[in-house]
Amino acid sequence: MGAQWKAKGKELAANAKGKLFGRLAKDIMIAARAGADPAGNSRLRLVLEQARKVSMPKETLDRAIKKGAGLTGETVHFEHVIYEGFAPHQVAVMVECLTDNVKRTAPEMRVLFRKGQLGTSGSVSWDFDHVGMIEAEPTAPGADAEMAAIEAGAQDLEAGEDEGTTLFLTDPTDLDIVSRALPAQGFTVLSAKLGYKAKNPVKPADLSAEALEEVVAFLAAIDANDDVQNVFAGLAE
Repeated sequence: MGAQWKAKGKELAANAKGKLFGRLAKDIMIAARAGADPAGNSRLRLVLEQARKVSMPKETLDRAIKKGAGLTGETVHFEHVIYEGFAPHQVAVMVECLTDNVKRTAPEMRVLFRKGQLGTSGSVSWDFDHVGMIEAEPTAPGADAEMAAIEAGAQDLEAGEDEGTTLFLTDPTDLDIVSRALPAQGFTVLSAKLGYKAKNPVKPADLSAEALEEVVAFLAAIDANDDVQNVFAGLAE
């Protein structure tokens, strides 16, 4: 959670197929602005790998590439906006949005943050590190995560969201390089993105059960917004 918050449970899961495909389509369109050929577009290549891992329909994937690259004649305009603030009980939150209408998104964020506190730019970002995040799973017998991190050039590692996976943390500029190096170390990359990792996350044990429930409900409501791509919270696992 200190890296990226994800809702738990079938109804709240941030990776519900429809929402996940919608978010990936946006990422693909943004990446494809720099070219429709993944061989010469590392950002697009990473997103496409993630889309294929979750079985995003090829037709949807191809349409997003063509639309983002301007091959369909449609104009795609998404603005990247980050909202900073606090969930209840002073848990720091960074909310990453891709929106085609900031005038719609901004008031929606203000409403969602009423149970917390919406801050100004820089109000909580100082307490997060901007890093590359690569979730991978071992595919070779005896694959060693720590050795793989060293050989691939990752800065750090920790347990991934799913059992048996590892989250490799990199310098933002090394995300593609490390992603391409990990397979040779016996790891298959499941996802790779830039994100924010809390420097001083709040431990759930330091909150009452009621307080933790309030924080989780707040984060789930934020994450459910259609313009939200990622929610990074200062809450430890």
